[in-house]
Amino acid sequence: MEVAAKRLDHLMSRGQDFLGVRYAILGGAMTWVSERNLVSAISNAGGFGVIASGAMSPDLLRAEIQATKKLTTAPFGVNLITLHPQLMDLIDVCVDEKIEHVVLAGGLPPSTAITALKDQGIKVICFAPALVIAKKLLKIGVDALVIEGMEAGGHIGPVSTSVLVQEILPHVKEIPVFVAGGIGRGETIVSYLELGAAGCQLGTRFVCVKESIAHPHFKKAFMNAQARDTVISPQLDARFPVIPVRAISNQATQAFVAYQKELIAQVDREEMNPKEAQLKIEHFWAGALKKAVVDGDIENGSIMAGQSVGMVTQEQSTQEVLEELLHQATLSLFSRVS
Repeated sequence: MEVAAKRLDHLMSRGQDFLGVRYAILGGAMTWVSERNLVSAISNAGGFGVIASGAMSPDLLRAEIQATKKLTTAPFGVNLITLHPQLMDLIDVCVDEKIEHVVLAGGLPPSTAITALKDQGIKVICFAPALVIAKKLLKIGVDALVIEGMEAGGHIGPVSTSVLVQEILPHVKEIPVFVAGGIGRGETIVSYLELGAAGCQLGTRFVCVKESIAHPHFKKAFMNAQARDTVISPQLDARFPVIPVRAISNQATQAFVAYQKELIAQVDREEMNPKEAQLKIEHFWAGALKKAVVDGDIENGSIMAGQSVGMVTQEQSTQEVLEELLHQATLSLFSRVS
């Protein structure tokens, strides 16, 4: 087992060095879930916690960073949404608070944002949903990539993790690449490391840890769900695009279908203009994630979850989850070297 453990350490070394942590495992940034308690727990356990800033104001982000620092002295990062109207102000907060790693999510980041971060010595991590975007990000100077497949929870792209890994990993060697989406066991982490990944990012597996502030009803929904229970938000009409989000199916999912049908019918009857209908569709889920995560309304809220949710069967400590993943990874390697 010692040889296998050393092999795992070697496979993770690039990610460990880049993040400055014991284990090259990032916590996926989940709005309302990835806050000070979970982020610090992941970092204290040897992984790399990431604050999900979501729609936070600069003042709220500053308070969250400072609160997290009181709970851990280990490295952690901040996830910023590139479409946030105060993106540059949020970057200023990260600079002021001496954050060393920032994840830019939600679209191709503006060059001004990357320059502002890199000029202050902050490492920039971005999502690459295709090889062409990975190469573009490489050219504009990002320091690491995350390739996340459609098996992930929350906002997703159209391609599976296994395909993205084959498409991108062989062609991006210059910077560390972390793999995300559908990862729930250590054996899978090893497989991606051996293919050239610097580490992996997991979100769903950390939702039900004891340190997570998610409502007990939200956690119970995770522990009762299987992979097939997670669905992508449906789009009924090409005229009215729906941003794809993976979540556990519930009453709200069915209500969203009915809501779209009614709006489309009103547009067809010329009782509503298309722009107004599109806006109403986009606003349907406003506040729905908080309603589920914080308030525990798992029928009318949004239960964002990845397909690895079926592997979440009990409430464990963050330390226990990481140890379980690493034990599985080590055993996987041991079975091949023994």
